Amino acid sequence: MAWKGLGDHGKMNLQNIGAIIPMCALLSFTAAMPSVGLGLPQASLGNVSVPTGEVGLGVVKFQRRIIANEQALESGTYELLLTADPVSPVAPGTLVILERWVEFRQNDEVKGREVVSMVPQSKIDSIAKNKPPGSGDTRVETLKGSEYLRVWVNQSDTHYLIHLVVG
Repeated sequence: MAWKGLGDHGKMNLQNIGAIIPMCALLSFTAAMPSVGLGLPQASLGNVSVPTGEVGLGVVKFQRRIIANEQALESGTYELLLTADPVSPVAPGTLVILERWVEFRQNDEVKGREVVSMVPQSKIDSIAKNKPPGSGDTRVETLKGSEYLRVWVNQSDTHYLIHLVVG
């Protein structure tokens, strides 16, 4: 299936739908999960809670140029900020509260943004093959023949997955 205007990055997102849709389908709302955030209001769907406001997710360093939402980001260090902005349009089978935008910032300036998928600790093993980073840690992983990167943030046992194209 091809969507006009998405380019290679859109193809990557379409490939990830195969992992994201089953994750959402497997998401059990009876599983207990600690709330995420620093005293921010929470949206709750059963016992799954996610932050509703902006949340700093830490710092990430890229060794090479990447593409985030069709915007080139040069190698360097970026602050990650989870925004309150929901993703639109919503992919079929996904939960809107589990996908938002994350901004890549340098010197308080937004350099780019990308979709982030939030996964509770209780479900991460069902969608990720690698061992998760420890709580409070961030990991950058090379995927699929060095064509893609995954930024994986574990904050308060909620996993934030950001998939990017190497550019």
